Amino acid sequence: MALFPFCKTPTGPVRMSRMQLVLCCFLLSLIIYFLHGRKAAVSVESAHPIFHAFGMERGRMKTDMTVVRAAKLPTPVETPWGAPLVWGGTRNSEWRRAKLAQQEIRIGLLALVVGTYAQFIRRFLSSAETHFLPGQMVTYYILTDNPRSLDPPMELGPDRQMKVLPVAELPGWERLAQRRMFLLADAIRNPIGHEVEYIFCADIDQEFMAPVGEEILGDVVATLHPELYGMPRNAFPYEVDEVSSACVEEDEGDYYYTSELYGGLVSEMYKLARACSLLILQDQSNGVRARGLEESYLNRYLIDHRPTCVLSPEYSWWDSGLAAYVPIQRIVSWGRQCEAYDKQKREEHRC
Repeated sequence: MALFPFCKTPTGPVRMSRMQLVLCCFLLSLIIYFLHGRKAAVSVESAHPIFHAFGMERGRMKTDMTVVRAAKLPTPVETPWGAPLVWGGTRNSEWRRAKLAQQEIRIGLLALVVGTYAQFIRRFLSSAETHFLPGQMVTYYILTDNPRSLDPPMELGPDRQMKVLPVAELPGWERLAQRRMFLLADAIRNPIGHEVEYIFCADIDQEFMAPVGEEILGDVVATLHPELYGMPRNAFPYEVDEVSSACVEEDEGDYYYTSELYGGLVSEMYKLARACSLLILQDQSNGVRARGLEESYLNRYLIDHRPTCVLSPEYSWWDSGLAAYVPIQRIVSWGRQCEAYDKQKREEHRC
């Protein structure tokens, strides 16, 4: 029998029984396991600029729970308030496509093309021709500071047309994000509001990779942020500065939506764009800027006016350490995809 040298009495060392030694070893193993577990905090990478805005070092956003993004998350088909949560492959989506495909619906797809973003226009339009609302009447509204970037004109399919709406030059991503809601409201007031029934606003640096059909139609349509879908509420990068008009209280918010794609009835989109424009203008007059820029105001509005249709991350996706698993990548954001690449991959993909 071995002696346990750390346990002594005034009269000398005490001999331990075999059972006592086993129990001590077991207890020591538990302590080591517990300490190792506490050190294993999970670090996940994100290229989304919203995390930089919060002062988070790139790739160092911490969570207090293990997040395995490769795993499949549950796929609910309804929001807590009863709106459809759209996955393109479900029976409900198939039913909506079959029902609405029989109707003649006029739909607009709006994109802002300024500065260097002109490099994305042809890939965006050619992919939309193949996958965006096939069989429906679609008008592409291109807001641009350089109409010559669209020369020579692309050949479009039947029931498709493109309208170019000139805008003043808007250098810089931040200035562009601050102005887009104003430009959207103006464009809807004239001419969009008189020409189509639905309007969708999309970032130009995206590509349609799979069919996007009538299942996306609704009065107010928002798209779940792929890096934040399935994350806990306290991980959502809502605006927290109480001075900002975009501020969200701790007990508010169900989802976090991306500004890559949103839309709906033209009347509802005018209300959304005008309300967000006024909030942005109010903050600008007070010298305040929401840290998430346009996306912060969009999320503030959608908390007060819940979407009637919520699109899953299939409709706005890019590959990053935080991106949720999706069955089909229907729309991919190459702009944010490039942000997720390291320096070597950016050079390889000419980002």
